[in-house]
Amino acid sequence: MRESFSISRRTLLRSLVGGSLVFPGILAELFAQSDPFAPRNPHFTPKARRIILLFSTGGVSHLDTFDHKPRMIQADERMTVPGGGLSLERRPAVRPRWAFRRGGRCGTLVSDLFPHLRERMDDICLINSMTTDNNEHFQATLAIHTGSFFQARPSMGSWISYGLGTFNRNLPSFVVVAPYLPYAGTQVFANDFLPAYHQGTRVVPGAEPIPNLRRPAPSPPTPLPQGARGDSWREPADLQQFELGFARSLNQNHLRRNGNDTELAARIRSFETAFQMQFEAPEVFDLSGETNETLRLYGLDRGDTQSFAWQCLVARRLAERGVRFIELIDTGASNNWDAHSDMIAHEPLARRIDQPIAGLLRDLRRRGLLDDTLVIWTSEFGRTPGQDGPRGRGHHPAVYSSWIAGGGVKPGIVYGKSDDIGATVAENGVHVHDFHATILHLLGFDHERLTYRHAGRDFRLTDVYGTVVRDILL
Repeated sequence: MRESFSISRRTLLRSLVGGSLVFPGILAELFAQSDPFAPRNPHFTPKARRIILLFSTGGVSHLDTFDHKPRMIQADERMTVPGGGLSLERRPAVRPRWAFRRGGRCGTLVSDLFPHLRERMDDICLINSMTTDNNEHFQATLAIHTGSFFQARPSMGSWISYGLGTFNRNLPSFVVVAPYLPYAGTQVFANDFLPAYHQGTRVVPGAEPIPNLRRPAPSPPTPLPQGARGDSWREPADLQQFELGFARSLNQNHLRRNGNDTELAARIRSFETAFQMQFEAPEVFDLSGETNETLRLYGLDRGDTQSFAWQCLVARRLAERGVRFIELIDTGASNNWDAHSDMIAHEPLARRIDQPIAGLLRDLRRRGLLDDTLVIWTSEFGRTPGQDGPRGRGHHPAVYSSWIAGGGVKPGIVYGKSDDIGATVAENGVHVHDFHATILHLLGFDHERLTYRHAGRDFRLTDVYGTVVRDILL
């Protein structure tokens, strides 16, 4: 009887899981095909292996940032232009408040709102002919994230997690760094009908980016039965291993008896990831080892855990550790880029993200990561050429600007054009569905073949639309 108490915790755990350590990596070979996070090959050789999506909430004005319109400079309130969105009413024109200058060797024109980004335009493919179908924040935000304007659908990050898996089983495949939720809320990173383990894991900048992640502190010693040998108490990590290992053993026995239940096998794998995150995720968010030079590159003060610069540096650290899809959301559903009254509201928001994004691009480039990392910046729509408030602009889905860098995209080019007042697409329009089709193509997917069977039909990110924009591909 005494001898039974002398068995070590490790030996006991090994016996419970069939002779292997608890959580040895992937599931046993019997369940390997059910592992939802195992790296998977796309349809053809990809140019990009991961995505960093930078989303600016509220509708950034293309006319004041990336789409230079000389005619508008002279037009301020001297002519009327068509109203934006669904309005046919003509409004007084609003001139851009910031001057445009050429950046990089390519000479792409960018406004003074983004002086740091302007110097990185040699890395960037600027699209000045984006278009979407709705002028309301909620629907347009939903569409740029999910391809659907009115109904909940899986987010782009969830589709990519489903299609590619992850390189690092100790971290989620899809991470969203968001101090506040944008319009459409958690739907922008939801899995909807895809399996739940493909939803985004939200990180909130601050002292504890992922709540309740850290292991609990050691509990007070627990006496063993009289006469027992061995340690006098169990550490929390050992206790977690014991509990989760025992549950895993029972689940595996259930699978052996009842056949290969892929959902159950996937849940086992999710528990394993959650456990391992306790050890790896805190290190990702600990920037104390970054050099002063790197912090200056991003414009980040040491000890800062709240700024967009912190978000961008964390994105680089997640990317180099194998996370497939990383989204950074700069502001939420209030105090954002929705400048109806006065375009001057863009200035502090641009200052907050300009140097961090430029620093991220440069950092990825010098570390050899930009070649296979697709960095995307976008908003849900643009803003009207005509006046909304006294010095502001309204919602404008007809044409706006986005850009892509790295991951197989031609750098230093401008694709597409709006008309001379930035009101409509004049050349090479890129719809949201085309945007998604192109992103999936760079990841090695035929967007028409990346599907999931649900409610009797095959769904996809691009619905029944989408054309790959091949002119911007290397």
